Amino acid sequence: MTNADGRRDFGIGRVMRELTAAKTALKTVLAKRGTIDRIGLTTLNLRGTAFLKRTEVREPDVPAPAREVQELDVMGSLRDTENALRDFIGAVLSARFGRDWIERSGVTPDRVQKWTERKASEPRRFAASGILEERLLYYADFHDLKTILQTNWSGPFSDALGDWKTTEVWLEELERMRDPDAHRRELLPHQKHLAIGIVGELRTRLVRYRSKRETTADCFPRIESVRDSLGNLWTASDPSADLRQLDTKAAVRPGDQIFFLITARDPEDGALEYRLSRGPSETWNWTAWATLSYTFTEQDIADNVGVELMVRSKRPHHAKKVFDDAVTFGYRVLPPRRSL
Repeated sequence: MTNADGRRDFGIGRVMRELTAAKTALKTVLAKRGTIDRIGLTTLNLRGTAFLKRTEVREPDVPAPAREVQELDVMGSLRDTENALRDFIGAVLSARFGRDWIERSGVTPDRVQKWTERKASEPRRFAASGILEERLLYYADFHDLKTILQTNWSGPFSDALGDWKTTEVWLEELERMRDPDAHRRELLPHQKHLAIGIVGELRTRLVRYRSKRETTADCFPRIESVRDSLGNLWTASDPSADLRQLDTKAAVRPGDQIFFLITARDPEDGALEYRLSRGPSETWNWTAWATLSYTFTEQDIADNVGVELMVRSKRPHHAKKVFDDAVTFGYRVLPPRRSL
């Protein structure tokens, strides 16, 4: 077959038939995958300079992990639960045995020595931040906490956490997932849900136990701990915890910014809101973030300045009218340094 310009086209009809068959096969494959895209195959023009063109084919949609799985902060929840157990153990055993409660807690002396060595190495690791955890129990392994609980189970521990066999299984599961060397890989979605469920139940039982003892209520959130960026820490197990305040004795100046990290728990396992208050309360907004900050100004200059950290549930009723719990951190705000 000869074209008008005298050149011959070889097998054009066969090429078009193959293109049509390929197009049909591609549409069939995409339809089977649940994604049907309209694919345009332009007319083949062998006489011009343009070659075969097609519209871009979208990637098949791959379902993303469920949003709630993506948002699960498993390691953070495990850490907070581990620290909540430490605080509870310290409060119970110090009240039972006094200042030397660690030696009478049921762990062996070599384990206590291991904690001491870890604590001694901390200043080198955190020399720049100046933040050092003074409580020796915070250098214990998760297994040590389980040993202490089992040895001293009767009394407040069993009253708060219930049956030991059930608690033991929960702690063993958390210990396995808490071990950073276990698999060195991301937990699977079902493992994340299991971990979140266990830590939620443990922390809720601890808060419910304290709520009954402190407020005779069983429905209001409680603050477990507050830490500022200067290294000051308040916990619910502090001897002065009922005062809900901590005099940091720290001196700051206008322009200094302090960050706060709040750990709190709702007995009904609901979402919480947080707020930092300094001055007129109407100027401070509630947020879903547990990390807050405040920058001191010249208006704050005084010998004793309180920064109040609040928490509340999203339910309509609260323990303190507009909030459920609060802790105040006190600072000395000095005048600005004179320029030389």
